[in-house]
Amino acid sequence: MSLLRTHRDFRLFWIGETINRFGSATSSVALPLVAISMLDATTFEVGLLTAAAWAPWLLIGLPTGAWIDRVRRRPLMLASSAVSGLLLAVVPLVGELLTIGFLLVIAGLVGAASVVFQTAYTAYLPTLLDPSDHAEGNAKLHGSASAAQIAGLGCGGLLVQFAGAANALLVDAGSFLVALGSLAAIRFRERRTDAPRQAGAIREGIRLVANDVWLRTLTIFGAVSNLALMGYQAIVVVFLVREAGLSAGTVGALVAAASSGGVLGALVGRRTMRFGTARALLLCELGLPTLALLIPLGGASPWFYVVGAFGVSLGVVGGNVVKATFLQSYCPPDLFGRLTATNAFVNYGTIPLGALLGGTLGQTLGLTTALWITTAGVPLAGLVLLLSPIRGRRDLPTHQGTDTPGTTADSNRIRTA
Repeated sequence: MSLLRTHRDFRLFWIGETINRFGSATSSVALPLVAISMLDATTFEVGLLTAAAWAPWLLIGLPTGAWIDRVRRRPLMLASSAVSGLLLAVVPLVGELLTIGFLLVIAGLVGAASVVFQTAYTAYLPTLLDPSDHAEGNAKLHGSASAAQIAGLGCGGLLVQFAGAANALLVDAGSFLVALGSLAAIRFRERRTDAPRQAGAIREGIRLVANDVWLRTLTIFGAVSNLALMGYQAIVVVFLVREAGLSAGTVGALVAAASSGGVLGALVGRRTMRFGTARALLLCELGLPTLALLIPLGGASPWFYVVGAFGVSLGVVGGNVVKATFLQSYCPPDLFGRLTATNAFVNYGTIPLGALLGGTLGQTLGLTTALWITTAGVPLAGLVLLLSPIRGRRDLPTHQGTDTPGTTADSNRIRTA
Protein backbone atom coordinates (compact mmCIF):
# COMPACT_ATOMS: atom_id res chain seq x y z
CA MET A 1 0.00 0.00 0.00
CA SER A 2 1.33 3.46 -0.91
CA LEU A 3 2.61 5.73 1.83
CA LEU A 4 2.32 8.91 -0.26
CA ARG A 5 -1.05 9.77 1.26
CA THR A 6 0.70 9.96 4.64
CA HIS A 7 3.72 11.84 3.28
CA ARG A 8 3.01 15.23 4.84
CA ASP A 9 5.13 17.37 2.54
CA PHE A 10 3.94 15.65 -0.63
CA ARG A 11 0.35 16.00 0.57
CA LEU A 12 0.79 19.76 1.03
CA PHE A 13 2.48 20.01 -2.36
CA TRP A 14 -0.34 17.97 -3.89
CA ILE A 15 -3.10 20.09 -2.31
CA GLY A 16 -1.48 23.36 -3.30
CA GLU A 17 -0.94 22.30 -6.90
CA THR A 18 -4.50 20.94 -7.19
CA ILE A 19 -6.02 24.20 -5.97
CA ASN A 20 -3.70 26.13 -8.25
CA ARG A 21 -4.90 24.09 -11.25
CA PHE A 22 -8.52 24.70 -10.26
CA GLY A 23 -8.01 28.46 -10.36
CA SER A 24 -6.05 28.33 -13.61
CA ALA A 25 -8.84 26.33 -15.26
CA THR A 26 -11.34 28.94 -14.09
CA SER A 27 -9.39 31.76 -15.71
CA SER A 28 -8.78 29.76 -18.91
CA VAL A 29 -12.53 30.04 -19.50
CA ALA A 30 -12.95 33.46 -17.90
CA LEU A 31 -10.22 35.31 -19.83
CA PRO A 32 -11.59 34.55 -23.32
CA LEU A 33 -15.11 35.32 -22.08
CA VAL A 34 -13.89 38.64 -20.63
CA ALA A 35 -12.55 39.48 -24.08
CA ILE A 36 -15.70 38.29 -25.86
CA SER A 37 -18.41 39.66 -23.54
CA MET A 38 -16.81 42.87 -22.26
CA LEU A 39 -14.56 43.92 -25.14
CA ASP A 40 -16.32 42.31 -28.14
CA ALA A 41 -12.99 40.77 -29.16
CA THR A 42 -12.50 39.20 -32.59
CA THR A 43 -11.52 35.57 -33.04
CA PHE A 44 -7.95 36.65 -33.79
CA GLU A 45 -7.78 38.76 -30.61
CA VAL A 46 -8.94 35.79 -28.52
CA GLY A 47 -6.21 33.68 -30.10
CA LEU A 48 -3.70 36.48 -29.44
CA LEU A 49 -4.70 36.48 -25.76
CA THR A 50 -3.87 32.78 -25.48
CA ALA A 51 -0.61 33.35 -27.35
CA ALA A 52 0.41 36.10 -24.91
CA ALA A 53 0.01 33.73 -21.96
CA TRP A 54 2.43 31.22 -23.49
CA ALA A 55 4.89 33.51 -25.30
CA PRO A 56 7.16 33.88 -22.21
CA TRP A 57 8.29 30.28 -22.73
CA LEU A 58 9.95 31.45 -25.94
CA LEU A 59 11.42 34.57 -24.34
CA ILE A 60 12.71 33.41 -20.95
CA GLY A 61 12.30 29.62 -20.89
CA LEU A 62 15.93 28.64 -21.56
CA PRO A 63 17.67 31.05 -19.16
CA THR A 64 15.13 30.19 -16.48
CA GLY A 65 16.10 26.51 -16.64
CA ALA A 66 19.81 27.27 -16.31
CA TRP A 67 19.09 29.59 -13.38
CA ILE A 68 16.88 27.10 -11.55
CA ASP A 69 19.60 24.43 -11.63
CA ARG A 70 21.72 26.75 -9.44
CA VAL A 71 19.18 27.82 -6.80
CA ARG A 72 16.58 26.39 -4.46
CA ARG A 73 13.25 25.89 -6.20
CA ARG A 74 10.64 26.38 -3.47
CA PRO A 75 11.30 30.11 -2.88
CA LEU A 76 10.82 30.71 -6.61
CA MET A 77 7.50 28.84 -6.57
CA LEU A 78 6.35 30.93 -3.60
CA ALA A 79 7.27 34.20 -5.33
CA SER A 80 5.64 33.12 -8.61
CA SER A 81 2.37 32.22 -6.89
CA ALA A 82 2.24 35.58 -5.09
CA VAL A 83 2.92 37.58 -8.26
CA SER A 84 0.31 35.65 -10.30
CA GLY A 85 -2.37 36.11 -7.62
CA LEU A 86 -1.80 39.85 -7.42
CA LEU A 87 -1.82 40.33 -11.20
CA LEU A 88 -5.13 38.52 -11.69
CA ALA A 89 -6.73 40.41 -8.81
CA VAL A 90 -6.03 43.69 -10.64
CA VAL A 91 -8.32 42.92 -13.63
CA PRO A 92 -11.68 43.33 -11.78
CA LEU A 93 -10.44 46.60 -10.27
CA VAL A 94 -9.83 48.25 -13.64
CA GLY A 95 -13.52 48.27 -14.55
CA GLU A 96 -14.45 50.28 -17.63
CA LEU A 97 -10.80 51.11 -18.31
CA LEU A 98 -10.15 47.51 -19.31
CA THR A 99 -8.82 47.09 -22.85
CA ILE A 100 -7.53 44.22 -24.95
CA GLY A 101 -4.03 45.67 -24.63
CA PHE A 102 -4.22 45.67 -20.82
CA LEU A 103 -5.57 42.12 -20.82
CA LEU A 104 -2.69 41.03 -23.09
CA VAL A 105 -0.14 42.54 -20.68
CA ILE A 106 -1.70 40.75 -17.69
CA ALA A 107 -1.79 37.45 -19.59
CA GLY A 108 1.88 37.85 -20.57
CA LEU A 109 3.07 38.69 -17.04
CA VAL A 110 1.12 35.81 -15.50
CA GLY A 111 2.61 33.60 -18.20
CA ALA A 112 6.13 34.73 -17.26
CA ALA A 113 5.47 33.88 -13.60
CA SER A 114 4.16 30.50 -14.76
CA VAL A 115 7.44 29.80 -16.60
CA VAL A 116 9.37 30.22 -13.37
CA PHE A 117 6.85 28.22 -11.33
CA GLN A 118 6.49 25.32 -13.75
CA THR A 119 10.23 24.91 -14.32
CA ALA A 120 10.94 25.03 -10.59
CA TYR A 121 8.00 22.71 -9.84
CA THR A 122 9.18 20.05 -12.30
CA ALA A 123 12.71 20.11 -10.89
CA TYR A 124 11.51 20.21 -7.25
CA LEU A 125 9.25 17.14 -7.30
CA PRO A 126 12.05 14.53 -7.82
CA THR A 127 13.86 15.95 -4.76
CA LEU A 128 10.75 15.63 -2.61
CA LEU A 129 10.04 11.95 -3.40
CA ASP A 130 12.09 8.77 -3.52
CA PRO A 131 12.61 7.44 -7.07
CA SER A 132 10.35 4.47 -6.34
CA ASP A 133 7.48 6.89 -5.67
CA HIS A 134 7.86 8.99 -8.83
CA ALA A 135 5.31 7.05 -10.92
CA GLU A 136 2.65 7.18 -8.22
CA GLY A 137 3.39 10.81 -7.41
CA ASN A 138 3.07 11.80 -11.07
CA ALA A 139 -0.18 9.87 -11.43
CA LYS A 140 -1.66 11.53 -8.33
CA LEU A 141 -0.62 15.01 -9.41
CA HIS A 142 -1.84 14.60 -13.00
CA GLY A 143 -5.08 12.93 -11.89
CA SER A 144 -5.97 15.56 -9.31
CA ALA A 145 -4.93 18.32 -11.73
CA SER A 146 -7.40 16.93 -14.27
CA ALA A 147 -10.16 16.71 -11.65
CA ALA A 148 -9.42 20.27 -10.54
CA GLN A 149 -9.51 21.37 -14.15
CA ILE A 150 -12.93 19.83 -14.62
CA ALA A 151 -14.31 21.64 -11.59
CA GLY A 152 -12.55 24.88 -12.53
CA LEU A 153 -13.81 24.86 -16.11
CA GLY A 154 -17.38 24.23 -14.98
CA CYS A 155 -17.18 26.87 -12.28
CA GLY A 156 -15.52 29.29 -14.67
CA GLY A 157 -18.51 29.30 -17.00
CA LEU A 158 -21.00 29.58 -14.13
CA LEU A 159 -19.05 32.36 -12.40
CA VAL A 160 -18.89 34.34 -15.63
CA GLN A 161 -22.63 33.91 -16.11
CA PHE A 162 -23.66 34.89 -12.58
CA ALA A 163 -20.85 37.09 -11.23
CA GLY A 164 -19.37 38.61 -14.38
CA ALA A 165 -16.34 37.61 -16.42
CA ALA A 166 -13.82 39.87 -14.64
CA ASN A 167 -14.93 38.80 -11.15
CA ALA A 168 -14.40 35.15 -12.09
CA LEU A 169 -10.67 35.89 -12.23
CA LEU A 170 -10.71 36.54 -8.48
CA VAL A 171 -11.14 32.79 -7.98
CA ASP A 172 -7.86 32.16 -9.79
CA ALA A 173 -6.18 34.93 -7.81
CA GLY A 174 -7.34 33.32 -4.58
CA SER A 175 -6.13 29.89 -5.69
CA PHE A 176 -2.59 31.18 -6.08
CA LEU A 177 -2.64 32.50 -2.53
CA VAL A 178 -3.89 29.15 -1.18
CA ALA A 179 -1.17 27.35 -3.14
CA LEU A 180 1.36 29.77 -1.67
CA GLY A 181 0.21 28.85 1.86
CA SER A 182 0.51 25.12 1.13
CA LEU A 183 4.03 25.50 -0.26
CA ALA A 184 5.09 27.63 2.69
CA ALA A 185 3.99 24.89 5.12
CA ILE A 186 6.28 22.23 3.60
CA ARG A 187 9.02 21.28 6.06
CA PHE A 188 11.39 19.70 3.57
CA ARG A 189 14.31 21.98 2.81
CA GLU A 190 16.34 21.61 -0.33
CA ARG A 191 20.07 21.38 -0.15
CA ARG A 192 21.54 24.84 -0.51
CA THR A 193 23.65 25.08 -3.62
CA ASP A 194 26.62 27.36 -4.10
CA ALA A 195 27.12 26.38 -7.71
CA PRO A 196 28.39 29.38 -9.68
CA ARG A 197 26.93 30.43 -12.97
CA GLN A 198 28.39 28.27 -15.71
CA ALA A 199 29.21 29.57 -19.14
CA GLY A 200 27.33 27.53 -21.73
CA ALA A 201 24.71 26.18 -19.29
CA ILE A 202 21.92 26.89 -21.76
CA ARG A 203 23.83 25.24 -24.61
CA GLU A 204 24.41 22.21 -22.41
CA GLY A 205 20.65 21.81 -21.95
CA ILE A 206 20.13 22.08 -25.69
CA ARG A 207 22.84 19.47 -26.38
CA LEU A 208 21.31 17.19 -23.77
CA VAL A 209 18.09 17.07 -25.79
CA ALA A 210 19.55 17.29 -29.29
CA ASN A 211 22.08 14.45 -28.86
CA ASP A 212 19.74 11.94 -27.20
CA VAL A 213 17.28 10.13 -29.46
CA TRP A 214 14.70 9.58 -26.70
CA LEU A 215 14.68 13.16 -25.43
CA ARG A 216 14.81 14.51 -28.96
CA THR A 217 11.85 12.41 -30.09
CA LEU A 218 9.66 13.35 -27.14
CA THR A 219 10.54 17.03 -27.48
CA ILE A 220 9.72 17.17 -31.20
CA PHE A 221 6.51 15.26 -30.61
CA GLY A 222 5.47 17.64 -27.83
CA ALA A 223 6.09 20.66 -30.04
CA VAL A 224 4.03 19.32 -32.95
CA SER A 225 1.28 18.07 -30.66
CA ASN A 226 0.97 21.36 -28.78
CA LEU A 227 0.81 23.31 -32.03
CA ALA A 228 -2.31 21.35 -33.03
CA LEU A 229 -3.83 21.18 -29.54
CA MET A 230 -3.61 24.90 -28.94
CA GLY A 231 -4.71 25.61 -32.48
CA TYR A 232 -8.17 24.26 -31.69
CA GLN A 233 -8.28 25.08 -27.98
CA ALA A 234 -7.66 28.77 -28.64
CA ILE A 235 -10.89 29.08 -30.63
CA VAL A 236 -13.15 26.32 -29.30
CA VAL A 237 -14.81 28.59 -26.70
CA VAL A 238 -15.59 31.12 -29.44
CA PHE A 239 -16.90 28.26 -31.60
CA LEU A 240 -19.24 26.96 -28.88
CA VAL A 241 -20.58 30.46 -28.15
CA ARG A 242 -20.94 31.84 -31.67
CA GLU A 243 -21.46 28.75 -33.86
CA ALA A 244 -23.25 26.38 -31.47
CA GLY A 245 -25.10 29.26 -29.74
CA LEU A 246 -24.41 28.10 -26.18
CA SER A 247 -24.44 30.21 -23.02
CA ALA A 248 -21.32 30.81 -20.91
CA GLY A 249 -22.56 28.42 -18.23
CA THR A 250 -23.24 25.66 -20.74
CA VAL A 251 -19.85 26.15 -22.37
CA GLY A 252 -18.15 25.80 -19.00
CA ALA A 253 -20.10 22.62 -18.22
CA LEU A 254 -19.30 21.03 -21.60
CA VAL A 255 -15.61 21.91 -21.43
CA ALA A 256 -15.52 20.45 -17.91
CA ALA A 257 -17.21 17.24 -19.06
CA ALA A 258 -14.77 16.91 -21.94
CA SER A 259 -11.80 17.47 -19.63
CA SER A 260 -12.92 14.68 -17.30
CA GLY A 261 -11.02 12.33 -19.59
CA GLY A 262 -7.89 13.59 -17.88
CA VAL A 263 -8.86 11.96 -14.58
CA LEU A 264 -9.18 8.60 -16.29
CA GLY A 265 -6.03 9.37 -18.27
CA ALA A 266 -3.92 9.61 -15.10
CA LEU A 267 -5.07 6.13 -14.13
CA VAL A 268 -4.66 4.75 -17.66
CA GLY A 269 -1.15 6.17 -17.97
CA ARG A 270 0.05 4.53 -14.78
CA ARG A 271 -1.75 1.19 -15.24
CA THR A 272 -0.74 0.70 -18.87
CA MET A 273 2.94 1.15 -18.00
CA ARG A 274 2.91 -2.38 -16.61
CA PHE A 275 2.52 -3.59 -20.21
CA GLY A 276 5.48 -1.46 -21.30
CA THR A 277 6.15 2.26 -21.09
CA ALA A 278 6.79 2.60 -24.83
CA ARG A 279 3.54 0.76 -25.65
CA ALA A 280 1.61 2.88 -23.15
CA LEU A 281 2.97 6.05 -24.73
CA LEU A 282 1.86 5.03 -28.23
CA LEU A 283 -1.62 4.09 -27.02
CA CYS A 284 -2.09 7.38 -25.19
CA GLU A 285 -0.52 9.74 -27.71
CA LEU A 286 -1.38 8.09 -31.02
CA GLY A 287 -4.53 5.98 -30.51
CA LEU A 288 -6.87 7.98 -28.28
CA PRO A 289 -6.33 11.46 -29.80
CA THR A 290 -7.90 10.35 -33.11
CA LEU A 291 -11.22 11.19 -31.43
CA ALA A 292 -10.27 14.86 -31.90
CA LEU A 293 -11.79 14.62 -35.38
CA LEU A 294 -15.25 14.65 -33.77
CA ILE A 295 -14.76 18.14 -32.30
CA PRO A 296 -15.65 20.18 -35.45
CA LEU A 297 -19.02 18.37 -35.51
CA GLY A 298 -19.88 20.14 -32.25
CA GLY A 299 -21.83 22.79 -34.17
CA ALA A 300 -24.42 20.13 -35.08
CA SER A 301 -24.43 18.57 -31.61
CA PRO A 302 -22.31 19.63 -28.62
CA TRP A 303 -21.91 15.95 -27.68
CA PHE A 304 -19.57 15.43 -30.62
CA TYR A 305 -17.31 18.02 -29.02
CA VAL A 306 -17.56 16.36 -25.60
CA VAL A 307 -16.65 12.88 -26.88
CA GLY A 308 -13.82 14.15 -29.06
CA ALA A 309 -12.25 16.38 -26.43
CA PHE A 310 -12.72 13.65 -23.79
CA GLY A 311 -10.59 11.27 -25.86
CA VAL A 312 -7.91 13.91 -26.39
CA SER A 313 -7.80 14.74 -22.67
CA LEU A 314 -7.59 11.06 -21.73
CA GLY A 315 -4.71 10.43 -24.11
CA VAL A 316 -2.73 13.59 -23.34
CA VAL A 317 -2.83 13.20 -19.55
CA GLY A 318 -2.07 9.48 -19.77
CA GLY A 319 0.90 10.22 -22.00
CA ASN A 320 2.09 12.98 -19.66
CA VAL A 321 2.21 10.54 -16.74
CA VAL A 322 4.35 8.13 -18.77
CA LYS A 323 6.69 10.87 -20.02
CA ALA A 324 7.11 12.55 -16.63
CA THR A 325 8.03 9.26 -14.96
CA PHE A 326 10.50 8.45 -17.74
CA LEU A 327 12.22 11.84 -17.59
CA GLN A 328 12.60 11.80 -13.81
CA SER A 329 14.46 8.49 -13.89
CA TYR A 330 16.35 9.10 -17.13
CA CYS A 331 17.83 12.57 -16.61
CA PRO A 332 20.67 13.35 -14.15
CA PRO A 333 19.19 15.39 -11.23
CA ASP A 334 21.66 18.27 -11.58
CA LEU A 335 20.58 18.79 -15.19
CA PHE A 336 16.84 18.46 -14.67
CA GLY A 337 16.14 22.20 -14.65
CA ARG A 338 17.94 22.65 -17.96
CA LEU A 339 16.19 19.64 -19.45
CA THR A 340 12.81 20.99 -18.30
CA ALA A 341 13.54 24.44 -19.70
CA THR A 342 14.84 23.17 -23.06
CA ASN A 343 11.94 20.75 -23.39
CA ALA A 344 9.44 23.43 -22.40
CA PHE A 345 11.05 26.04 -24.67
CA VAL A 346 10.37 23.82 -27.67
CA ASN A 347 7.11 22.24 -26.45
CA TYR A 348 5.48 25.32 -24.99
CA GLY A 349 7.07 27.59 -27.55
CA THR A 350 4.72 26.23 -30.21
CA ILE A 351 1.67 26.95 -28.05
CA PRO A 352 1.52 30.70 -28.84
CA LEU A 353 2.15 29.84 -32.47
CA GLY A 354 -0.74 27.37 -32.35
CA ALA A 355 -2.99 29.95 -30.72
CA LEU A 356 -2.12 32.50 -33.41
CA LEU A 357 -2.66 29.86 -36.09
CA GLY A 358 -6.07 28.95 -34.71
CA GLY A 359 -7.11 32.59 -34.37
CA THR A 360 -5.91 33.45 -37.87
CA LEU A 361 -7.59 30.44 -39.50
CA GLY A 362 -10.81 31.11 -37.58
CA GLN A 363 -10.81 34.74 -38.67
CA THR A 364 -10.05 34.06 -42.35
CA LEU A 365 -11.62 30.66 -43.08
CA GLY A 366 -14.35 30.44 -40.45
CA LEU A 367 -14.42 28.65 -37.11
CA THR A 368 -15.62 25.27 -38.34
CA THR A 369 -13.02 25.02 -41.12
CA ALA A 370 -10.30 26.13 -38.70
CA LEU A 371 -11.30 23.39 -36.27
CA TRP A 372 -11.12 20.72 -39.00
CA ILE A 373 -7.58 21.77 -39.88
CA THR A 374 -6.26 22.05 -36.33
CA THR A 375 -7.91 18.92 -34.90
CA ALA A 376 -6.56 16.84 -37.80
CA GLY A 377 -3.09 17.77 -36.58
CA VAL A 378 -3.67 16.16 -33.16
CA PRO A 379 -3.53 12.48 -34.26
CA LEU A 380 -1.04 13.30 -37.03
CA ALA A 381 1.42 14.51 -34.36
CA GLY A 382 1.56 10.93 -33.08
CA LEU A 383 3.37 9.93 -36.27
CA VAL A 384 6.52 11.47 -34.76
CA LEU A 385 6.47 8.68 -32.16
CA LEU A 386 5.50 6.01 -34.67
CA LEU A 387 8.45 6.85 -36.91
CA SER A 388 10.92 6.81 -34.00
CA PRO A 389 12.69 3.92 -32.19
CA ILE A 390 9.79 3.92 -29.70
CA ARG A 391 7.66 2.00 -32.22
CA GLY A 392 9.46 -1.32 -31.88
CA ARG A 393 10.01 -1.31 -28.13
CA ARG A 394 8.18 -2.55 -25.08
CA ASP A 395 9.80 -0.11 -22.63
CA LEU A 396 11.64 3.17 -22.67
CA PRO A 397 15.16 3.12 -21.14
CA THR A 398 15.51 4.07 -17.47
CA HIS A 399 18.97 5.66 -17.47
CA GLN A 400 20.68 8.01 -19.86
CA GLY A 401 23.36 6.60 -22.14
CA THR A 402 22.03 3.02 -22.00
CA ASP A 403 20.23 1.24 -24.80
CA THR A 404 20.14 4.29 -27.06
CA PRO A 405 19.78 3.33 -30.74
CA GLY A 406 21.14 5.46 -33.48
CA THR A 407 23.80 7.24 -31.36
CA THR A 408 27.26 6.52 -30.14
CA ALA A 409 28.29 6.48 -26.52
CA ASP A 410 30.21 9.70 -27.06
CA SER A 411 27.25 11.51 -28.55
CA ASN A 412 25.22 10.78 -25.44
CA ARG A 413 27.87 11.98 -23.01
CA ILE A 414 27.02 15.33 -21.41
CA ARG A 415 29.77 17.83 -22.11
CA THR A 416 30.33 21.22 -20.51
CA ALA A 417 31.31 24.24 -22.51
